[in-house]
Amino acid sequence: MTWSPLAPIAPANTPIPGGSTPDPLHGSFRSALNQARAEEAARRAQELLNDEGLSRLLTRPRERPEVPRARDVFVNRNLRMSSIELVGFDMDYTLAIYHMRRLEQLSFDMTLAKLVGEYGYNPVIGHLLYDHHFVMRGLAVDRVHGNILKMDRFGHVGRGWHGLRPLTPEVRRELYRNKLVRPRDPRFAWNDTLFALPETCLFAGIIELLESLGQRVDYGKLYDNIREAIDTVHRDNSLKREVRKDLSRYIFLDPELGPALHKLRSGGKRLFLLTNSAWDYTDAVMRYLLDGTLPEYPSWRNYFDFVVTAAGKPGFFGGDRPFLELDSSTEAGPVVGEAKSLERGKVYSGGNLAQFEEFTGHRGETILYVGDHIYGDILKSKKSSLWRTCMVVQEIEDEITYTDSRQEEIARLSEIEVTRARLDDEVNALKTALNALERRIERDAQSPADRAREEETRRHLKAELDFVRRALKEATGIADTLERDVEEGFNPYWGLLFKEGNENSRFGYQVEQYACLYTSRVSNFLHYSPMQYYRSPRDLMPHEQAGALSGKLSPLGSEGPPKGSGKE
Repeated sequence: MTWSPLAPIAPANTPIPGGSTPDPLHGSFRSALNQARAEEAARRAQELLNDEGLSRLLTRPRERPEVPRARDVFVNRNLRMSSIELVGFDMDYTLAIYHMRRLEQLSFDMTLAKLVGEYGYNPVIGHLLYDHHFVMRGLAVDRVHGNILKMDRFGHVGRGWHGLRPLTPEVRRELYRNKLVRPRDPRFAWNDTLFALPETCLFAGIIELLESLGQRVDYGKLYDNIREAIDTVHRDNSLKREVRKDLSRYIFLDPELGPALHKLRSGGKRLFLLTNSAWDYTDAVMRYLLDGTLPEYPSWRNYFDFVVTAAGKPGFFGGDRPFLELDSSTEAGPVVGEAKSLERGKVYSGGNLAQFEEFTGHRGETILYVGDHIYGDILKSKKSSLWRTCMVVQEIEDEITYTDSRQEEIARLSEIEVTRARLDDEVNALKTALNALERRIERDAQSPADRAREEETRRHLKAELDFVRRALKEATGIADTLERDVEEGFNPYWGLLFKEGNENSRFGYQVEQYACLYTSRVSNFLHYSPMQYYRSPRDLMPHEQAGALSGKLSPLGSEGPPKGSGKE
């Protein structure tokens, strides 16, 4: 018996396996039992959808306060609050929303003074002014070349600055397009926290000033010095001492914060505070925020079942530091001893995730943690545990309010972008038709009359191609101008926080990947039931967006962990 290793060649019109054939590879078997069940479910579905009483109930207007879009809670992964037993909060920039510009200015001034007084920098830098526009979360500092960069979700550098000068497209292409950019490369330092914003402005301002004076700048050393100085300002409590002198100047007093926490407690949730701030500062800030807000809670500590200060996040989520009980009757809060349990009414410091779950009796997906730090609060907790996460991004209120104010311009830009894509496709179609015609004219022997007709058709196609090319060039210029106008209207240096070009920014991508929910402030939970089922739209693949009916199987996402939870 002989056989060939080559399969026989199928006729050109033979359908591929699994296609629309009488016997496809997939979906070719349904048992009678399964078919009967499906038909019964279809019948019951029709009855349910046609039930008039149910229809009246579901279409009845629900009494719910009108929530501004900027104060909404946004959902990346479905979260059923009825399954949440314990809700935790960071303090700084989460429960305590700072007046950003005032705190940034204070941090900028104190760090600048330290650089001159303790690090020996030229006193001329003491005259630098803080530009709050030149700061945004999610920027990268290139410690080798002294550049500040904004990347999209793919790591593509969309815009960058050296000092206070924008990088030219040629430089940007040479440094970051012709070479592979790895965001995890140690040469890049990421500015992911609101506390760290002043360092970006300092880095750029010092480079601009010193290089304009002809001085050579060691970019890596400069960044390390700024980082160390600003860390010291926070670590030695000198910044927080200034804040405590006038809390009302630096911290926004949200009248809805207490009621929001009360509503969660009324829904059967236990609450905890988990902050990196020390006891004395935590107590001062929380008293300012919550004491006297509601008669049911004479002290801010009555809101919380567990209070943990100086937690050392992100180390808390992967370390083994013990919990230490503090004497909370004094401002100093001396250590009483190592804690063997966590009790309501007491205050602790340090600790670790494993022991926290053991002591509280709550673990995994029954815990929701709310914080503002994409790495220290959200990403690290998600990688180390099954805790659900909510990220507070206070800037989103400004961005949504701004984009709503530019609705007409954004609609026009969107229309032009669609037109540009259609013109680009039309250019390609016309070029293909023209090339095919020219090959036919060159290859085929034709009568003079036929050739004349073909030549006329070629002239017509070339005229159309030229016309569409001019329109495409015009549409591209218009779209670029309109996009720049909208983006720079929000921030003249960096554009929108969550976008970079047509893609999500790296910061926006991280929020989407690691936060189950995100919102602008904790008090936004007041507008929802403590049993709320937060539902996300289902992600659609391109073939589903193009019309494949698998995209209509369910419009909603799942309750699984965020996309990035398993990534390193």
